Amino acid sequence: MSFDTIYQQHADKVYSLCLHYLQHTQDAQDVTQEVFVTVHQSLHQFQHQSALSTWIYRIAVNKCIDHLRSRKRKRRLGLLFSVFGSDDNTWDGAPHFDHPGVLAEQKESMSRLFECINALPENYKTVIILSKMMKKSQVEVAEIMGSTPKAVESLLQRAKLALQKKINQTEGN
Repeated sequence: MSFDTIYQQHADKVYSLCLHYLQHTQDAQDVTQEVFVTVHQSLHQFQHQSALSTWIYRIAVNKCIDHLRSRKRKRRLGLLFSVFGSDDNTWDGAPHFDHPGVLAEQKESMSRLFECINALPENYKTVIILSKMMKKSQVEVAEIMGSTPKAVESLLQRAKLALQKKINQTEGN
C-alpha cells in the first residue's frame, strides 16, 4: 500500500483524534502532520502485528502526549521568565480551547469538560478519548494502548469515576 493511500485513508481520523486530545485546531494540524512524517519514515518498520490503523493511532496518541508535555514545559519555563522579569515570550498562558465541532453556545461547557479531562492522568484521558469520543471498541483501544480489553474496561470505569469527581469539584458540589 502506498503512503498516499495510507494518508488518504487515515488523515481525517488522525486529525480528529489529535483535535480531541489537544482541543486546538492548529496544534491538531501540526501533530497530525508530525504523525504522518513519522509514519512515512517508519513504514518499513511496521511489522503487521496489529492493524495498520492501530499502529498509526498509537503514534498519534504518543505524539499528542509529547506535544502536551512540551506545552507544559514551555509554560513552566515561561512562568519562571515572567517571575524573574525576562522579556522572553515563550509562555503563552493557558491553552486556548479551539474545537470547530463545538457550537459557540456550547464552547464554555465543553471547555470546562475538556479542562476536567485534561486534568486526568494520561492513561485515563487516552481511554476516554479513544472509547467515548473516537468510538473505538475496547479491543481496538487495548491494541492502541498496548493493553488487554479487560484492563481497558477497568481503566475506563476508573477514568469515568475520576472524571465525574473532577466535574463535581468544578461545579462546587
